[in-house]
Amino acid sequence: MAGLTVPRRADAQSAIRPAAAPAAGSPELARAHPRLVVVHADEACLGNGQEPPTPGGAGGLIETRAASGQVERRDYFLAEPNTTNNRMALRSAIAALELLSAKGHRLDVRFTSDSTYLIQGMREWVNTWRARGWRRKGGVIENLDLWRDLVAASERHDVTWRWVRGHAGHAKNEFSNDLATRAAAEQRQSGGLVPSAFGSWLAAERAKGKYLDYDPDTEVG
Repeated sequence: MAGLTVPRRADAQSAIRPAAAPAAGSPELARAHPRLVVVHADEACLGNGQEPPTPGGAGGLIETRAASGQVERRDYFLAEPNTTNNRMALRSAIAALELLSAKGHRLDVRFTSDSTYLIQGMREWVNTWRARGWRRKGGVIENLDLWRDLVAASERHDVTWRWVRGHAGHAKNEFSNDLATRAAAEQRQSGGLVPSAFGSWLAAERAKGKYLDYDPDTEVG
């Protein structure tokens, strides 16, 4: 994807190092137990549905647990000068899955978003569309190019699609929303995976009295 290539720096890739090989050295066993990666993503479109231009952004937090037991985190974000919420929701998922495919390892990905369009689409709609030759009864499939890209990217991993209600106090969703909104407003691109700002964001929120009993590591394996 243009503008979203994975950096070559070791620090930017450390969050998605492949799982260590089994003691027996069996590649079949390694494939049977892919490493867990947790993704929280969100999208933004400033003036969605209004007269163009409507700049948009998407962003996400990628987490995995290292062999040491420590949770490692990376962020990514991207922007378009004239787009829609739905397109940016799809791009948030495509970007994450393509970044996770950089080294060719199949991963167990738990992808969470507050976009009903994205999550319901991947859970329910795409299989019917594909069976009909990428057509639907109601007419043209909106954003067909991105749906096809997303299906192709998702087939490289074992993906579980999870929906969360937006703006409901879910810390990682709120953080991803901040990434997406800032990317839209400033038309910023991360250029791949970058060290995460989630830790400093969470500390600032806790200084306001929020998330005081929240442990962000528990859902990462």
